[in-house]
Amino acid sequence: MFGKILKESYKSDSNTISIQENGIITFKIREDCVPCIKKYALSFHKGGGNVVTEEQLRGTWTGKAADGKTVCDPGTIVLTRFDKSSFKPEFNLPPTLTKRKAELVKEIKVDTGTIRLDFYDNGQIDGDTISVYVNNMPIVSNKMLTIKPISVEIKIDLKKTEQEVIMVGENLGSIPPNTALMIVYAGDKRYQLYLTSDEQKNAMVRFIYEKPAKDSTSK
Repeated sequence: MFGKILKESYKSDSNTISIQENGIITFKIREDCVPCIKKYALSFHKGGGNVVTEEQLRGTWTGKAADGKTVCDPGTIVLTRFDKSSFKPEFNLPPTLTKRKAELVKEIKVDTGTIRLDFYDNGQIDGDTISVYVNNMPIVSNKMLTIKPISVEIKIDLKKTEQEVIMVGENLGSIPPNTALMIVYAGDKRYQLYLTSDEQKNAMVRFIYEKPAKDSTSK
């Protein structure tokens, strides 16, 4: 299983999309394998064959190995859209997430589709290591907090108005408990939160999406 950081761009005039993997958060593969960081060049297609409503993204990918040495061969890819997925990801939540209480620190209402989170060690750098989950899916895995931020972006699912972010303290550092400063950037708003995690609890922040208010001066 892979967890990757993605950056995408769409061109409406040519109906094409480019997706660049910028890094790998976590992965589970055979010891003799090396993950590839890929770039996809895709185009949108609708119809064809016996299913006139079928929608597909087709294209190619190129890649470079995460170790900087192994050769990643290029390939082709076809993605077909389904109204309901039958795929069930094989991901077991770790005990640090399931056996601890998720303590709600704050609810934040947002009106933007993208939120950036920066995590720093709160105070003295003492070896605190964290993982971060969004709606129980990992986006940060076992990273140490320092004076440089651990930065992640959250894409708001407009069909799911609530996004729950949980910070898990993977250790207690040399000065218990595990504490982090989280800076939230949501549109033109900025929030500063202090999160604490120990062997009994994790810290949770809930983001609630609300449609932007219409400008009363606009016509």
